[in-house]
Amino acid sequence: MARRVEFVDTSILCNLLEVPGKSQDREKVVEELKRKRGEDACDLLLPVTAVIETGNHIAQLPNGYDRRICAERFDAVLRMVVEGKAPWALNEVEWDAAHLSALLEGGSTGSSLVEHASNQLGCGDLNILIERDRYLARTSGVVAKVWTLDGLLSAYA
Repeated sequence: MARRVEFVDTSILCNLLEVPGKSQDREKVVEELKRKRGEDACDLLLPVTAVIETGNHIAQLPNGYDRRICAERFDAVLRMVVEGKAPWALNEVEWDAAHLSALLEGGSTGSSLVEHASNQLGCGDLNILIERDRYLARTSGVVAKVWTLDGLLSAYA
């Protein structure tokens, strides 16, 4: 049986961090995380894209107190990743011409970046799919999906 890997999307990370306006499904996400770490075990990877997008969501919070509290929680989670104590590992991706070309071509989705943008799939979501594609290309015996609450992204996940 192939090993299961799931890439953690920004929507999941925002719920876990309780980012105001982005955490309405927190209870469901926490329960799902418990299942993914227990009875429905899989390896979780944190895409670079989710780190950047989550940081942007936090920085754009209108209330300074909320920004500070969320930034501190985000900092703690990222430190846990660095120390190997988080429930997921960082997906180490090489940002090079091959990565950018794959992004422009839309990877395994069959549509280009321009087509996806026209259909409202953002560059961040597309890049998570490219990170997954490139991970699959360098890893054998793995089934990799994206854990997301985003309806459009989940169509490709």
